[in-house]
Amino acid sequence: MTERVVLAYSGGLDTSVCIGWIAEETGAEVIAVAVDVGQGGEDLDVIRKRALACGAVEAEVADAKDEFAEEYCLPAIKANALYMDKYPLVSALSRPTIVKHLVAAAEKHGASTVAHGCTGKGNDQVRFEAGIQSLAPQLKCIAPVRDYAMTRDKAIAFCEDKGLPIATTKKSPYSIDQNVFGRAVETGFLEDIWNAPIEDLYEYTSNPATAQESDEVVIAFEKGVPVAIDGRPVTVLQAIQQLNERAGAQGIGRIDMVEDRLVGIKSREVYEAPGAIALITAHQELEAVTVERELARYKRQVELRWTELVYDGLWFSPLKRALDGFVAEANEHVTGEIRMTLQGGRATVTGRRSAQSLYDFNLATYDTGDTFDQSMSKGFIEIFGLSSKIAAKRDLAQ
Repeated sequence: MTERVVLAYSGGLDTSVCIGWIAEETGAEVIAVAVDVGQGGEDLDVIRKRALACGAVEAEVADAKDEFAEEYCLPAIKANALYMDKYPLVSALSRPTIVKHLVAAAEKHGASTVAHGCTGKGNDQVRFEAGIQSLAPQLKCIAPVRDYAMTRDKAIAFCEDKGLPIATTKKSPYSIDQNVFGRAVETGFLEDIWNAPIEDLYEYTSNPATAQESDEVVIAFEKGVPVAIDGRPVTVLQAIQQLNERAGAQGIGRIDMVEDRLVGIKSREVYEAPGAIALITAHQELEAVTVERELARYKRQVELRWTELVYDGLWFSPLKRALDGFVAEANEHVTGEIRMTLQGGRATVTGRRSAQSLYDFNLATYDTGDTFDQSMSKGFIEIFGLSSKIAAKRDLAQ
C-alpha cells in the first residue's frame, strides 16, 4: 500500500509546491487539508480544486471559524491571555485548531505522516508537531521547507518546471499570518528594530491618529463568555468580528514588540488584534468587579503560565488542560456588562454593572450611608504590620 501524507495546505505557492515535492521525495500520496480560521482570502472550494490540480490525491477543506472562536479564542479571553503582557496569541491559537483537523484527516485516510510548511526557526513548527504528537503519537511529521531546504527560489523553479497552476509573482516583503482573532506581520524592513512600522503594514486597523468621533460599546458577558453587544445577542465569533470592525476603525489593537520566541531568539513582530484587545480589556475589567481578591491574585499567575503554554505549542498538554479547569471556575461569576469608549487607538472602560458584583457602594462610599466600621482599622493595622515592626526593632538595635 502506498504511504500517505496529510499536508497542512494554505493554497499559496509554498504549500502547493509541497504537494509534488513530498511525492517526489518520499513516494507518498498527498492529502491536502485547508482549514478556514477566518483568515479571509480565496474561497475554500477554489483552494480545494487547486490542491487537486497540483497533484493531491484528496483535498479537504473545513470551515472552522466558529470552532476556532468558541474552543480556542474564548479560553484565551477567559484567561486574559497576553504573551509578554502584549500579544493575544493570534497565531498560537490557530495552530491547535488546524492540528485537530490534520490528525482527523490522517486517521480518515490512513496516513502515517503529517506535513506542514513551517521554517526551522519559528514557533509554528513546534506548535504543529507538539500538537500532533499529543493527539496522535504514532504519526510522523515532516516540514519540506525545513527538512529538504525548500527555498522560495527552488519552489518557484519547481512550480514552473511542473507547470503548476500557481502565480509566482514577486513575494511580499513581509511574512503575514492572519485569522479572525488578529493579524501578524514580520520580516522585511521590520527586522531592523529601529525602523518604525508604516501604514501600509496594516489591514485590520485604521490609523489611530486620524481624528474621528468616538464609538461607545456595551459588551455583556455570562460566565466570561461575550454574549451580547449593545444589547444584541452574539456568538463568540460574531463578537470578535463586530469588534474587529468597530475597534479596528478606531485603530485599537496595534502592537509592535520584540518577542521572545520559543526557539531562543528575539523577533520583531507587528500585530493587529482589535477585537481580541477590546474583548480582553472588557473581560479584565468585569473580573475586577466580580472576582474575589485572593482568587484574582492567583489567577494572574495562572494566566501567565497558561499563556506561556499556549505560546509554546502545548495546547494539548496535561498542565494546560488542568489550568483550563481553574480558569473556567474563576470565570463562574464573571457575568455583567462593560461600557467602553473606542477612540484614538484605545478602548477605555467607562462603566461596569453586574448582578454578581462584589463592589458594595455602602462600604465604598465616603458619604452618608457609609457602613464600613473605620474603628476596626487601627487594630487591623497593628496586627498586619506586627511582624515587620518586630523585625525593624531588631535591625535598629544592631
